[in-house]
Amino acid sequence: MIKTSKRIGSLVLRLNRTYSSTCSDLTLPNGMSYKQPTGLFINNKFIVSGHTLITYYPATGKPITSVYSADSDDVNTAVLAARSAFETTWCALSGTERGILLGNLSRLIQKHQNLLGCIESWDTGKPVKAAIQEDIEECVNVSRYYAGWADKLHGETIQPFQNKLAYTLREPLGVCGLIVPWNYPLMLAIWKLAPALATGNTVVIKSSELSPLSALYLGNLITEAGFPPGTVNIISGDQATGAALVRHSGLNKISFTGSIATGKKIMKLAANNLTPVTLELGGKSAALVFADANLEQAVKWCHLGIMSNMGQICTATSRILVHESVADKFISLMRDTVVKLSKIMSPFANDAFHGPQISASQLAKVAQFVDSGIEEGARLVCGGKVVEGHGHYYEPTIFSGVKDNMKISSEEIFGPVVTIDSFASTDEAVTRANNSVYGLGSAVFTNSISLAHDAARKLQAGMVWINSSNDSDFRVPFGGYKQSGFGRELGEHALSSYTQTKAVHLNMGTTL
Repeated sequence: MIKTSKRIGSLVLRLNRTYSSTCSDLTLPNGMSYKQPTGLFINNKFIVSGHTLITYYPATGKPITSVYSADSDDVNTAVLAARSAFETTWCALSGTERGILLGNLSRLIQKHQNLLGCIESWDTGKPVKAAIQEDIEECVNVSRYYAGWADKLHGETIQPFQNKLAYTLREPLGVCGLIVPWNYPLMLAIWKLAPALATGNTVVIKSSELSPLSALYLGNLITEAGFPPGTVNIISGDQATGAALVRHSGLNKISFTGSIATGKKIMKLAANNLTPVTLELGGKSAALVFADANLEQAVKWCHLGIMSNMGQICTATSRILVHESVADKFISLMRDTVVKLSKIMSPFANDAFHGPQISASQLAKVAQFVDSGIEEGARLVCGGKVVEGHGHYYEPTIFSGVKDNMKISSEEIFGPVVTIDSFASTDEAVTRANNSVYGLGSAVFTNSISLAHDAARKLQAGMVWINSSNDSDFRVPFGGYKQSGFGRELGEHALSSYTQTKAVHLNMGTTL
């Protein structure tokens, strides 16, 4: 355990840097006005730093506001605040009391659901209806779910001999560094935050520099919910901020969601302190459509599986393999569905489905992948162009005749691009689906129960959807195989990521 007494003085000095300028008066695209926190949320206060970053509205490419960015000293301040809370106020609370505070947070998120969804839509470009009804609703459910777990973390008793008793304790790890991506900023923060707090840990959340606003607003709700200062700390910043957090010797756990490349860097940095890591990384999920499938339903789910959130989903079913007997019909139906729902409109339109990519660099990345698909000989069915004059929009795109060794088939695009090819047999379909370094999700479409379950067993993925795609539930574990990462989020399984087991031996006899 890291001692903090020698550093408390410097911690207090840094926390005194609290100014009224850590909040901006903003007006959302729908006309709603609110006060946006912009400081670093440490010890239940927003403080300034010597650095700032600008966040942009993806639908226009124009700046929204600037927020303070944490440097290594700020990271140290946040970790020390979390450590102090863990060793004093937070560890003194019972599981019941922790559960009450998480319940308070759940109700506050629900109370501010519309505003949080609008902030999320503004900062990421996702359709506001999805942000409110899906993302923020998930935050409510997840925080409520883990509130119920907080007082139910029990060990076990073991009596190996008549005069010998042993029992186990499930204890928190300590201070957890939670690194959140830009595609689902608040939802994935809550996925990590709720089980970490329920099990008795304190946390430092590092948001993405591309979408920091909703996480900072969460700081207001943390204070209002009654969490002791230092229990939850929220910092904005870029990769340098993330690296400073991962390197910090005061962390007892790191949870990261993002790309394989960044995940590997985090593992290397964490190895210096042997800090345990949970990684939820990328995906190139395959959808297998068999000859007996309901094609209309398969198309509906495959479309949602790749085009939701503009393809910016790690679990996106971006590779579709269709039995050769129904491939032409499937492609035709898929094209019609994509074209019908590809209308470019403001994310704040109630019927918006397709929004912009998160940034100009992500837009360019998608365009480069599409160019490579054309160059390698895949057939462009529809889409394939940047939408000029509309921020960071890219047309939803379908390729057919895509071979497994093509770049668009083997690498994660993280955009609205799907590849389709045909297969002749079940063995071929499963083999090709497994022919990937990724193993996050897979989908199977068939009316045969035996075929569905047989394929589900053989697919090398952490999640398999049968006659659906990208289903997720806060009670069900989420995570992948192979280079899609390790560890699980959501459900009871997430609790083990934030606890350690202590064995206590009791000798009840008087002799050896």
